[in-house]
Amino acid sequence: MALAQEKTYTIADIYALPDGERAELIDGQIYSMAPPSRKHQDIAGELFGTIREYIKSNNGSCRPYIAPFAVFLAENDKNYVEPDISVICDPHKLHDNGCIGAPDWIIEIVSSSSRSMDYYKKLFKYRTAGVREYWIVDHERNLVTVYDFQNSSAANYTFTDDIPVNIYPGFSINLSKLDI
Repeated sequence: MALAQEKTYTIADIYALPDGERAELIDGQIYSMAPPSRKHQDIAGELFGTIREYIKSNNGSCRPYIAPFAVFLAENDKNYVEPDISVICDPHKLHDNGCIGAPDWIIEIVSSSSRSMDYYKKLFKYRTAGVREYWIVDHERNLVTVYDFQNSSAANYTFTDDIPVNIYPGFSINLSKLDI
């Protein structure tokens, strides 16, 4: 007996979704996205504002973006993600539709529906795509896991720790000092 073939989707299928429906595409598989909670939005907004202000005040050339912002990780039509926060330092990667290629820094804020995606699937995908730094912010666990892919290291921090930003030496974020 032949096994049923799993359907492979493309970015065209993402763009064909009904208005208001959000999903990501990883290796040709569609993953629906639940609307974010208020706490999720508070954390994302505060982190984005802190990062944007740091970059501006230091005349940085990188650009931060907050979801929904399209990131096309590979040069194919089988991978499309919307990280909560993306920081892109190469202006050639920025196009009208989003970012083509790996952002330098990605932050994902965990929700109960995204836990396995953020900790496993996206971790692998972001590392292999060339993301330099990946933060997983887990407010239920009061934990931030930081992956510094450039130096092949990972570390866990609480919300009360000063969390160093590896792509910006000298910059750190303490979530307990943000309005969340």
